[in-house]
Amino acid sequence: MTEPALDQDGAPEVADFDAFFAEQAEPAKRGVPLRLYGRTYVLPPTLPALFTLQLHRVQHSARPDDIRRLLGSLFGPDAVDHWTEAGMDDRRLGIVLLWSTANVADPGTISMERAAQLYDEREAAKGKAPARKTPAKPRPKGKGKSRNSGKRS
Repeated sequence: MTEPALDQDGAPEVADFDAFFAEQAEPAKRGVPLRLYGRTYVLPPTLPALFTLQLHRVQHSARPDDIRRLLGSLFGPDAVDHWTEAGMDDRRLGIVLLWSTANVADPGTISMERAAQLYDEREAAKGKAPARKTPAKPRPKGKGKSRNSGKRS
């Protein structure tokens, strides 16, 4: 084990994280905006330490206060109440959380459609819900149309 560096008075030199983080700082980033139930929220440019700490603490909790505190660090203190009053269900909450946490650090990481698909796949793997299929895009009408429409004769 190495000895700590000493200052001119022989006392251990202070590990100055303020100076270190200031040197490491990147240009200020803006958070990603999203609209939900008529309100616009702006995600923080990085995951707050409070969110990360509480996520580990409450990952198996179903207590509304735990969830409210966790999400408040991303969306503001009254977001969960607003969403529940608007009728949000657990699937929509899961999709919003998946999308938001992916896009905080790296905006554009996943689309809303991909977040829904990932959420549904995870729930199906847990045996909690059948895998939902993402709605197919409408096929163009006209050329390439089969003579057999699929109707029984």
